[in-house]
Amino acid sequence: MTNSDDFAAYIAGLPRVLAGAAALFRDSEGRVLLVEPNYREGWALPGGTVESDDGETPRQGARRETAEEIGLDRPLGRLLAVDWVHGTARPPLVAYLYDGGVLGEDDLKAIRLQEEELLSWRLVPREELTDHLPDALGRRVLAALDVLADGSGTAELENGRRVE
Repeated sequence: MTNSDDFAAYIAGLPRVLAGAAALFRDSEGRVLLVEPNYREGWALPGGTVESDDGETPRQGARRETAEEIGLDRPLGRLLAVDWVHGTARPPLVAYLYDGGVLGEDDLKAIRLQEEELLSWRLVPREELTDHLPDALGRRVLAALDVLADGSGTAELENGRRVE
């Protein structure tokens, strides 16, 4: 066995983790842009899987997914939250959430949904977010909104809850 074979075996035996990335867009009233996937119940943020096998970074993945899903290709702002989400039927997920900024009327009119994956979009006020976003995702978005409101640094989360 060569050193490269040993290294390949070592890498194959390491634990696995998934990576996802999304963008948090708001309107001038502070409502959050949510999308409705057609492949599962509930709502989500524009975003998805980071194509790390192709060398994609979380920031690049969030921007690509946003462009694909809602037709807005724009640079993203700072990293608002990183969330380690335990899985039951999947490996753990590391979810990166970036500031997508405030969308004006022209931006909202320019939204074009990816019909293969999405049914609709809507703007949701903070107090209704956890009615639309399940569990860790709802808590993650609220933590990110808090970071934006108080100007603090990136929120470190586990299952949507701040790590103390």
